[in-house]
Amino acid sequence: MKKRVLLIGGRNKAKSLALSLINRGYKVSAINNNYADCMKLTEIDKLTVFHGDGTKPFVLEDSEAYKCDIAIALTSKDEDNLVICELCKKKFNIKKTVALVSDPKKTEFFYKMGIDSVVCAISAVTNIIEQQAFLDEMTKVIPVVEGRIQIAEVPVLEDAPVVGKKLWEINLPKEVIIGCILRGHETMVPRGDTRILAGDTLLIISGNNQELKAIKEITGR
Repeated sequence: MKKRVLLIGGRNKAKSLALSLINRGYKVSAINNNYADCMKLTEIDKLTVFHGDGTKPFVLEDSEAYKCDIAIALTSKDEDNLVICELCKKKFNIKKTVALVSDPKKTEFFYKMGIDSVVCAISAVTNIIEQQAFLDEMTKVIPVVEGRIQIAEVPVLEDAPVVGKKLWEINLPKEVIIGCILRGHETMVPRGDTRILAGDTLLIISGNNQELKAIKEITGR
């Protein structure tokens, strides 16, 4: 049975998300209090659109919110998104609620209020920048075979979670192998029982863009 998703507010965000979810096989409906936005949303095939204020219980009732599995609040007002998710969760028993927030300081409060997922664009962009900065600083990634394979040089710091572990104990993606360990002036081809030490540099070989997951597993960052 198809999962039902209810989108509330956010014309452009709702439009993009609706298209993506419908293409993935979800049954999607949308509520918007702007009539012009509703007309734009009706252009999407298989999307059911309701005109009204999603913070009002009777509007959620009319849109059959009680039949939905997921509610996603996308309005431009953080307080409205909180109210919407609270109503969906407590009045209409929707299992999964997602709220968009513009102020990252409100994220923790939203979680405390019972919202299942809180999405902040500012935090997301900041995390991407910090993550990329860390990779640029700590690793050297070389694409080979037209980019289908990546070779990354990853130093192991003292606080890395892999320190002291044997190779087989490290939960790497299946598309990733540790091809070589540089330890001081020594170059080692590791085996399953090779133990990782602080100060090692690991040469990892990955496919399907799995190097980031492997680097996180090795470095803990």
